[in-house]
Amino acid sequence: MTAIGQNIKMCRERIGISQEELALKIRVGTRTIQRYESGEQTPTLQTILKISTASMSLRQS
Repeated sequence: MTAIGQNIKMCRERIGISQEELALKIRVGTRTIQRYESGEQTPTLQTILKISTASMSLRQS
């Protein structure tokens, strides 16, 4: 697992959502989130920003 993958997983778990919910929120497949978290794939900067924005909006609700 990469540092980025660990951070994505930690953030997702902290706000209490599943990989599926995060995938829907940022409009990617669930398998893509799994790949990010395991380090098989590295998200683009644009995707990291989408994850950050989604996390902030979910954390505030």
